[in-house]
Amino acid sequence: QVQLVESGGGLVQAGGSLRLSCAASGRTFSNYNMGWFRQAPGKEREFVAAISWIGPSKMYADSVKGRYTISRDNAKNTLYLQMNSLKPEDTAVYYCAASRGPLTTREAEYNYWGQGTQVTVSS
Repeated sequence: QVQLVESGGGLVQAGGSLRLSCAASGRTFSNYNMGWFRQAPGKEREFVAAISWIGPSKMYADSVKGRYTISRDNAKNTLYLQMNSLKPEDTAVYYCAASRGPLTTREAEYNYWGQGTQVTVSS
């Protein structure tokens, strides 16, 4: 089992920045590929970014490429998402997730999920 707890969400104006953190406990964090997803009101949850456990390799949704940066600190068992140039359409609950499988954008491949943190971007 891996327990995941997100933090760092909040209210920010368009053009601003936030850094989300995801603290992991339980099984060895460094063995898992990690991802960020988000769910806006009335919409399906969607992939945002993912990072491999070694390398690392990174993947981004087109909507956030060039604005968001995913990173991890295996010594601190923590995953990060730096979000810059935020837009109102980035408003969502952001979730971190852990996968025992290969690096992927597919939600179904992630085995463990956090409870989410709210990000609200005002115009």
